Amino acid sequence: MNKSEELIPNRVKKGSAPIMERLYALDKDQLYAVLATESAGQPYTSMIAYALVPNENGIVFATPRKTQKYKNILKNNHVSLLIDTRTNTEKDYMNAESLTILGDAIPLRKGRKWSTLAEILIRKHPTLNKIINSPETKLIFIKIVRCIHVTKFQTVSEWISK
Repeated sequence: MNKSEELIPNRVKKGSAPIMERLYALDKDQLYAVLATESAGQPYTSMIAYALVPNENGIVFATPRKTQKYKNILKNNHVSLLIDTRTNTEKDYMNAESLTILGDAIPLRKGRKWSTLAEILIRKHPTLNKIINSPETKLIFIKIVRCIHVTKFQTVSEWISK
């Protein structure tokens, strides 16, 4: 057993991370998340460009209407997002953190809320302006229900919406 293997815990430990603070910090550092939807009883994952919606416990992203993820959301709006800090090195075992977000995806119609959330997403991802404003694109708001934060390989903290 090498030295790094000795440091990796073999048991889950209850954490006390300030999850919402970590979510805001990750939003500043990470551009993308992995979205999990469900299709015919099977998980389906997609990389998305996202932005945190301040003061609403939510996430916003854009997707063309013809994508599988959009079709899946229309059939089952329960989704999961994974945001993480991995670097694909051995240091990740103890240094990387991940945040799993469970929530309900709501496609938005054009209007005041759509405009506000589109502005938030464009501010974080200005190169997506044209795509976000395309008539073929839907804006999706994910209302966060629960967050699970993992760091130091198996230190797990949880936040549940009230």
